[in-house]
Amino acid sequence: MTRQTRWRPMAADDLAAVEAIAAQVHPGFFEAPEVFAERQALYPLGTHLLEIDGAPSGYMLSHPWRFRRLPALNSLLETIPAEADTYYIHDLALLPTARGTGAAGKIVAQLTELACEKGFATMSLVAVNGSLGFWRKQGFMPIDAPELAEKLASYEDAARFMVKSLT
Repeated sequence: MTRQTRWRPMAADDLAAVEAIAAQVHPGFFEAPEVFAERQALYPLGTHLLEIDGAPSGYMLSHPWRFRRLPALNSLLETIPAEADTYYIHDLALLPTARGTGAAGKIVAQLTELACEKGFATMSLVAVNGSLGFWRKQGFMPIDAPELAEKLASYEDAARFMVKSLT
């Protein structure tokens, strides 16, 4: 039986499901409900909910940002900087039932297209939870950034800053 898998724009009504998914997928990376709500309100183009057979099964939070200036975990942005120069992937979370469906690669491709349309030269992110291999397959490369060491360590010891060139 084929499962119906689709990404759709995230709505404010989805935030409770997003919080529940985050609690299951990222138990060591707590973010307050206000963080999810603010990301969705500030840049709705970059927030998506994955549904499998109509059930929330994952989410994506992304937005324009400043290159090599990582937002702190569990912090409010207040605004998208006018001088944003990278497209930042804040979080991609999939429940176990969504893994292996190809959904993660699809949303990254969709956001890559959006970042190109908006004129960004790069996309960037912090890889955690053993996701380095996945992000490499999506075209992201780890970048040495000693100035980010303290902030990266606030995620986890293995956290890596990664960049994908769009030019």
